[in-house]
Amino acid sequence: MSKVAWSIGDPAPDFCLPDQNGTERCLKDYRGKWVVLYFYPRDNTSGCTAEAREFTELKPEFERLGAVILGVSKDSVQSHQRFVAKHNLGITLLSDPEHQVLETYGAWQLKKQCGRESWGTVRSTVLIDPEGRIAFHWPRVRKAKGHAEQVLLKLKEFLGKA
Repeated sequence: MSKVAWSIGDPAPDFCLPDQNGTERCLKDYRGKWVVLYFYPRDNTSGCTAEAREFTELKPEFERLGAVILGVSKDSVQSHQRFVAKHNLGITLLSDPEHQVLETYGAWQLKKQCGRESWGTVRSTVLIDPEGRIAFHWPRVRKAKGHAEQVLLKLKEFLGKA
């Protein structure tokens, strides 16, 4: 499941998922904008909260550059609602309980922890260009803190504003 069937420059696989309000969001609806599609393990955990807060803080700068931010986890719509409310998040969170999009984008992987193996979400990010092509991929984000800034810098690099 960790292998992806796409490469940089390929069309990003389309999908539709419900957001934290239950509204269906489809990737194709964002054509013409840069899309930061970031995958995270779980609502309300320390790393995931830090990452979501950071993306929220930087959202105005992403928007000035023509980008939207979409966070994806296997958490439910209701969990996302509580997460957004508790931390005053300003980004869109998508619910993928069947982990179909997580698998398509290579974020659903076999993980090892304390000698045990189990399937779960690996923190990763895909940057999609306005034509709907994969521009860049962070397949395994080691540190949640500072990652949003890295994504912003990469976007600026693509736009010649670095």
